Amino acid sequence: MLSSHIPDLRGLELLVVLARTGSLSSAAQELGISQQAASSRLRTMESVVGASLVARTRKGSKLTAHGDLVVQWASGVIDAAEQLDAGIAALRQGRRGHLAVAASLTIAEYLLPSWLVAVRARQHGLGLPPTEFTMTATNSERVAALVQAGVVDLGFVEGPDTPENLQHRLVGIDKLVVVVGRDHPWAARSSRRVTAATLASTALVVRETGSGTRTVLERALAGFDTAAPVLELSSTAAVCAAVAAGAGPAALSAHAVRNDVASGRLVQVGVTGLDLSRRLHAVWTGGPSLPAGPARDLVEWAVNSGQ
Repeated sequence: MLSSHIPDLRGLELLVVLARTGSLSSAAQELGISQQAASSRLRTMESVVGASLVARTRKGSKLTAHGDLVVQWASGVIDAAEQLDAGIAALRQGRRGHLAVAASLTIAEYLLPSWLVAVRARQHGLGLPPTEFTMTATNSERVAALVQAGVVDLGFVEGPDTPENLQHRLVGIDKLVVVVGRDHPWAARSSRRVTAATLASTALVVRETGSGTRTVLERALAGFDTAAPVLELSSTAAVCAAVAAGAGPAALSAHAVRNDVASGRLVQVGVTGLDLSRRLHAVWTGGPSLPAGPARDLVEWAVNSGQ
């Protein structure tokens, strides 16, 4: 029989998320609750455990030694609860599920396929009915529109902003890198670096308007006088081919150019004084919490994959 010292699962979930985010307000936002409600859950947890679990500092919230121990024990409990949640959802559904997903091109081509395979394998291991996934690959702006219209159940977008009127959760951080063809003058530089001003004044090969890649690049160069693009293309593969053929430099996801850089087809060039990192988000409609089942499984796997 369980004793009265077993904390509520939602309190344990809060503590696990707080340990990852380092902030009570961030944990509350991720769980879709107010900071006041999060503080109340934390106080209840500390009362049940009989020890202080979180130390608040000017930089955020840090777990105490007791808090670290509880999080270590809680992680397995939360995983088991999520499996129970998914299993009950599958039983309620009574049939094989279907999830329609839309993703920005970088995510769709380089990240999402492995996430889908992993979720299907996890379902198989738990004895759950396999989910049928359908995927649409398009730019981030179009992904948001498909989710908003209810055409797809879940979306993955990239860029500095999250779409308005959609719920969202951070699933990873990506970085754009600048690449040139191997015969480009920048490739011959001993340092293989250029300044942000030089990049801005150079005619680049870019993705189409609405692409998360294009948006991040334009935001990063907003303070400079920028040259008009030499080419505007609608796919990452087309941009890579144009750069390799000598059309000009481009800024693309590190995931997208990894193989071309390793093979020597493209050459990576560093940029001084420019932040080209971008956030990857899952987006959906409805309440702040993801629905139980394959959508939640997919997003959780994306978060835990460490991209």
